[in-house]
Amino acid sequence: MKLLVKLLLTIILSTSAFAQDKTKAVFTTEKGAINGFDPVAYFTESKPVIGKKDITYKWNNATWHFSSKENMTLFKAKPNKYAPQYGGWCAFGWSRGYPAKIEADAWSIVNGKLYLNYNKEVQETWSEKKEEFIIKADKNYKEKGF
Repeated sequence: MKLLVKLLLTIILSTSAFAQDKTKAVFTTEKGAINGFDPVAYFTESKPVIGKKDITYKWNNATWHFSSKENMTLFKAKPNKYAPQYGGWCAFGWSRGYPAKIEADAWSIVNGKLYLNYNKEVQETWSEKKEEFIIKADKNYKEKGF
């Protein structure tokens, strides 16, 4: 129940800001897109890896950080292959119709696409029916104009 209340508060706060500004299409903090983590590393190292401050690339109104120049080169060549779905916002949140922040260690790759989640607890729920949640999230994300 505590998790649900916490998630609802996050939703309310992030949704109001999100609805006002479409430049928030990518989950970004002061550390960069997806909190400064290297999106390519999820594919190449099978884990979240923090990006370096001096290896960055601007894409989709956000600054993406990378752990190596090789990863940045891969991302530049095919950003849609490596960028997380739903702008890096919580995939489970989008299955419910709203953006919610994420934690880097709550992730999965499904059919070659990266999905991030609010936290490990939410990821457990996500994992139970991820194919169903992806269909819902895709629909909701599109309906919001992305």
